[in-house]
Amino acid sequence: MLFLGFSAGLPLLLIFSSLSLWLRDAGVSRSTVTFFSWAALGYSFKFVWAPLVDRLPLPVLTAWLGRRRAWLLFSQLAIIASMAFMASNDPQDSLTIMAIGAVMLGFSSATQDIVIDAYRIEAADPDLQALMSSAYIAGYRIAMMIAGAGALALADWFGSGSGEAYSYTAWSYAYLCMAGAMLVGIITTLCIGEPNSHQASVHKYGTRDYLRFLGLFVAATTVFALTFVTLASYIGDLSSTLKLIVGELAGAFLAEALRLTASVLTALLAAWGMVRLHVVSPGMVDETYVAPFREFFERFGRLTLIILLLVATFRISDIVMGAVANVFYDDMGYTKQQIAVITKTFGLFMTIAGGFMGGIFAIRYGVMKSLLLGACLASSTNLLFALLAISEPQSWMLASVIAADNLSGGLASAAFIAYLSGLTSRAFTAMQYAVFSSLMTLLPKLLAGYSGTVVDAVGYPAFFIGSAVIGVPALLLVAYLGRRMPLANRL
Repeated sequence: MLFLGFSAGLPLLLIFSSLSLWLRDAGVSRSTVTFFSWAALGYSFKFVWAPLVDRLPLPVLTAWLGRRRAWLLFSQLAIIASMAFMASNDPQDSLTIMAIGAVMLGFSSATQDIVIDAYRIEAADPDLQALMSSAYIAGYRIAMMIAGAGALALADWFGSGSGEAYSYTAWSYAYLCMAGAMLVGIITTLCIGEPNSHQASVHKYGTRDYLRFLGLFVAATTVFALTFVTLASYIGDLSSTLKLIVGELAGAFLAEALRLTASVLTALLAAWGMVRLHVVSPGMVDETYVAPFREFFERFGRLTLIILLLVATFRISDIVMGAVANVFYDDMGYTKQQIAVITKTFGLFMTIAGGFMGGIFAIRYGVMKSLLLGACLASSTNLLFALLAISEPQSWMLASVIAADNLSGGLASAAFIAYLSGLTSRAFTAMQYAVFSSLMTLLPKLLAGYSGTVVDAVGYPAFFIGSAVIGVPALLLVAYLGRRMPLANRL
């Protein structure tokens, strides 16, 4: 799990943080750079294809390696191919192609996450899950340091240092080195054993049923993409109208949100029609998609929507601020070495320390109290970045802010993972956890895409203050649920 955690953590910053510095180095505008954070939306929609990964066999690979290891190897090879594809394209010449590569990397990495989560659950008894998770998280954090500080150090070493001309070759070599580091995951996949699986429902259907189920997914995805592209020609007029009503930024966001919602509803309607026509087995669709949601709504009743709101907003302050963080450090005049050493390496240890603090606090005082503290700290520490934005670049000040922010972020994350684990039913662990982990990043990442535009409009200090304010609703939701869910206090 340590090595699989490394394999899972490596791609994240290469489509989120390190990529933003590469694009900024290439002269891409700040607002466009932050739009690239949407390439990681695959993590937010992974529950859509999680059932396919859980059920569909892969030709040759499944017979050779087994169900879990086959999908692990397939997704890891796809990650390496995506990194190599990005390394072979200069964003100055082909920004659209670079965006395609980033989306490919996000999709393949999210697929790997689905498989690793399922493997962790099936490979060990329940009393070993905490140990499995701890090893996974440690590997994940180490990989983030490699993909963050390591990638920046490599790019600098290959010739993309501060104050020098932009070097595509330097960044290309850095990304190829990261692709090589994915061999850790591949070797692990080939060495481990296939876990025992007790899902009898997987064997109830034949090859034709699986192919029809795959066809349902492909058809729905195609309808979504076509609708999304078709609506692009109408979104301009709608956006202009909404901007007059609710303002520039709010109008643009609402227009895109309506476009996304209409595309999703159209895809769902197409899928519903195929099920009604029995193109795919209704029983398979019910077991795969409907039953996990039905069980969750039945278990929590009227509190369900409040819980889902909390899941959707808890990390909003952190993710929105994080989308522009590396660009902010660069704009403030910090060197790549300072960013790598302070925000990536030193910040990593602060995050791990915060995670241990969150775990101890949760054991001693309960999950909901630690969740409340984490929400408060994660939001309020964004105000320190506003102070940093009006100060001269000094290493000690950056280190102090990073220490406070990452300690609070680690504490909040530990408490939140414990909370999500307590919400999950053992009968639907993989699907429900995929939904939670997807939902918790969807809205924040959509908003994060506009962070560069907001900074251009209001400046860094006001942006960081605003990113702290939007964390207040999550704080109120935690307090509300803490009073109305006594069971949650014993998680």
